[in-house]
Formats: sequence, C-alpha cells, structure tokens
Amino acid sequence: RDANPSQPLTSGVWIGACDMDGTQYDQADLKGKLALVIGAEGQGIGRLVKEKCDFSISIPMSGKITSLNASNAAAILMYEARRQRN
Repeated sequence: RDANPSQPLTSGVWIGACDMDGTQYDQADLKGKLALVIGAEGQGIGRLVKEKCDFSISIPMSGKITSLNASNAAAILMYEARRQRN
C-alpha cells in the first residue's frame, strides 16, 4: 500500500505501521484518525501484522543506528501527527 490510501481498512481509523521500508514519516499524511503499530526494537513488525495495516511509515536512521526503542519511535510519530494537525 502507499502512504495515502483512499479508504481506511477499518471504520474511519487509519492504521499505520512503523517499518523501515515505509514512506518517510514527515512525508506521510498523519492528520486523520490514526492508530500506530510499533514493532519490537530490531525485529520490527511481523509480516502478517504489516499486511493488515493501511500504510507504512519510516523514521530515517543514520550512522550505525538501525532502529529506535519502541517508545522513542512512538514519540516521534505522535509528535509528527500532532505537528501536522496544527
């Protein structure tokens, strides 16, 4: 799925998976009703869970860092969703 599908899979709530292969978080539309799926540090989200999500978003990493603590990733994405809504 792309970062801006036309219809959510669930009743009005978009489900976004935080995944390394997703659209960069600051380029995704996070303005609507949103549920975020955050995977385990290093392991990420399982394939079956990802397939149930409406879209995937990523947080770019640099240097030797390959993943963030789940709470840090969630905080970044929730902040971005709030920023886009202002």
